[in-house]
Amino acid sequence: MAPTVQWVTGKGDLSVSDPSTYWLTVTNIVLGLVTLIGCAAVAIGVLQELAARAKKRVAMSHLDREVTDLVASFSDGHAFHTPSLGVTMADGGEELGKKEER
Repeated sequence: MAPTVQWVTGKGDLSVSDPSTYWLTVTNIVLGLVTLIGCAAVAIGVLQELAARAKKRVAMSHLDREVTDLVASFSDGHAFHTPSLGVTMADGGEELGKKEER
């Protein structure tokens, strides 16, 4: 069993003359600092992610508003005004006349 750390009352401080006690204390301090740095890094990452999501939500809201305004500006159902094309339809429209069957 390891010897216990003694509190020296005459000098008023902890005796660190034992090398294992000194290095154990130094190791604990370093590991505590590494843990705090890791927690801070995770917290910064979470805050950056939340800020990016909020910024994306605002941008998408602005985009939705623009698309709604664009669709509302074309009230007759035609997206682009190109008189040379005439009225076009996705399915080709209705057939004007029957073709000869062979």
